[in-house]
Amino acid sequence: MKNIILFFLLLSVSFYAFSKTKKINYKYKKYERFDFEALTVEGNNSNPGDLSIGPRFKKKFKNKIPSRQNFNPEMIRNLNSIL
Repeated sequence: MKNIILFFLLLSVSFYAFSKTKKINYKYKKYERFDFEALTVEGNNSNPGDLSIGPRFKKKFKNKIPSRQNFNPEMIRNLNSIL
């Protein structure tokens, strides 16, 4: 019984919403004059020297490839494989 009443209530609300639709006409201004001299801008003046940028710390990543001092055995092996 509650479901039937809820159904009819929702149905009547939806019909009411759709019956209210009508075309809306928007009217925009064709011309607007803007007086810049009458504007007042408030604020406080500061020197450009007041700007300060904090130091940027670069992240140092650990090298995943171990450093080798001497590649002579690999170079000799590669030369032998070519010849």
